[in-house]
Amino acid sequence: MHTRRHLLACLLSGPWAGVATARTVRPAPSADAAFDTLAERCFNARMALDPLTASVTTADPRYEGLLAITIAPEHLARVRRLNEQVARGLRTLPPESLDPARRLSHELLQWDVDMALKGDAFPDHLIPMNHFGGLPLQLATMGSGDQGQPLKTPQDFDHYLARLARLPAYNRQAIANMRQGMRRGVTVPRVLIESGRDTFARLAEPDFDKSPFSAALKAMPTEIGAAQRNRIARAYQRLFERDLRPSLAGLADFTNGAYARACRSSDGLGALPDGAAWYQHLVRWHTTTEMSADEIHALGLAEVQRIHGEMAQVQQRLGVAGSVLDFLRWHEQEPRFHPYTSWDEIARTHADLDARLTPLLPRLFGRQPRQVLEVRAMPELQRASASSYYNPAAPDGSRPGIFFVGSPEPPQRYSSSYLTSLLLHEGRPGHHFQISIQQELKLPSFRRFGWSTAFGEGWALYAETLGHEMGLYEDPNQWLGHLKMELTRAVRLVTDTGLHARGWTHAQTIRYMMDNQGESQAEARLATERYMAWPGQALGYKIGALRIQQLRRQAQAALGERFTLADFHDLVLSQGTVPLQVLQGMVQAWIGQGGGRP
Repeated sequence: MHTRRHLLACLLSGPWAGVATARTVRPAPSADAAFDTLAERCFNARMALDPLTASVTTADPRYEGLLAITIAPEHLARVRRLNEQVARGLRTLPPESLDPARRLSHELLQWDVDMALKGDAFPDHLIPMNHFGGLPLQLATMGSGDQGQPLKTPQDFDHYLARLARLPAYNRQAIANMRQGMRRGVTVPRVLIESGRDTFARLAEPDFDKSPFSAALKAMPTEIGAAQRNRIARAYQRLFERDLRPSLAGLADFTNGAYARACRSSDGLGALPDGAAWYQHLVRWHTTTEMSADEIHALGLAEVQRIHGEMAQVQQRLGVAGSVLDFLRWHEQEPRFHPYTSWDEIARTHADLDARLTPLLPRLFGRQPRQVLEVRAMPELQRASASSYYNPAAPDGSRPGIFFVGSPEPPQRYSSSYLTSLLLHEGRPGHHFQISIQQELKLPSFRRFGWSTAFGEGWALYAETLGHEMGLYEDPNQWLGHLKMELTRAVRLVTDTGLHARGWTHAQTIRYMMDNQGESQAEARLATERYMAWPGQALGYKIGALRIQQLRRQAQAALGERFTLADFHDLVLSQGTVPLQVLQGMVQAWIGQGGGRP
């Protein structure tokens, strides 16, 4: 039986760099072998410290019934000790002592650990949740069975129940952390609490049959026999009545009451103690660059202007009068671009388009992932505060990669112009290709399951542009949809830095988006509050995509007729997630070798 404590004891015991103890005589391992041991122990220890992430990321069944209180002080201390141990182990293994492949892994693990240790200076654990994310919302949506929590067998349901049983302890710790944040002046903006009231109320629904935490029972497979079904149902209802409902009600009362009254009236991270340094750390984390907030802001303004110019060309082609903003508003209101009546219909339309991509992709990729992609409508609870997203496949094939489509607005407001770009971003050849191929690579585990906003979201945004090569943007409606999505990412560079580094207000940010994107006030408000809740995350998309496009142009210019898109794309995806500076070095080395298959 694998308990979390047992796993930690096994994984964290013993020497970190493979050095023998004084009482044991063993041959000294090579530097390469010592690094392999260090990297794998680091990954396994991290997974044991956060078993929810472990099971979602790796589909390892050992973790499926475990849940750590990751915001507890003692847990944070264990994570820091682990990172310090890994840092010491890396110092005993100079990069020059390793072969080239491990040298790169050493650099990536060093960067990751350094960033984690630097991040310890900032108290994000005092802001443990909002209506865009947090453990209560995540566990509620996992009841669908397609969010990384298997729900096919009685044991699966017991595992999910065991995790739900830990949620009250997490909620108590979250309240304690938020109280500490109130004393230290580290709270979320009050507007986020006001906007999240409905989400917290739905999580605290007192009627079990209406609660999102009963969703798992409603989807229970018919193969489970009556006796087990009754046992499971009784156990879930008992836990809900005794523990979950009071805990969630208490959390909602606290966040909507004492916490809301104490929350700050400011909107950006820069208003918090040491907020400027905190934000710059997040900028570096999400972009993997040394760019300043001012540099990113200026880049965003330039990109907005450029994209407006391209939109004007589409406007002229469609014969619509007025300014670009007038054109965008006309397009949003034009009925022919909003033909849908349900999210299931929209999901089927995306799936049909994905089938059309199959014969087109081999021209652009020498390697494609083995994992299949499915398109589904997003669970209703998530649509209140989330937009379409991709959920990675399980490495063992037990769960497909899933593109969930949805938004807070009704399906009748979904624009058909987004079909192509959104599918290319979330599915093939965007997130589904990048993440699935990475899982198949022969790399250390921390790299096979690693993630970087700049690389991952940058690749997905770059993948949207490949609609050109596949002939998918000949329809001006689809081309405009791509430009609108690209404009959103450019506007993020302006608004995220505006909010967190330049003192922009909630209202000011909404107005900028309405004036430059043609967004409705409701759409602009939702996006603004997302950027307030996740400082810096929105920057990675455009920064990453621009770097990949720049490297592609450099390679094409240098290699001429020897350049092929398939080789370039295979190269970019060949080492998994890497910082942008590392990617640049990879491309330059490839150019120096004359291109070809990586």
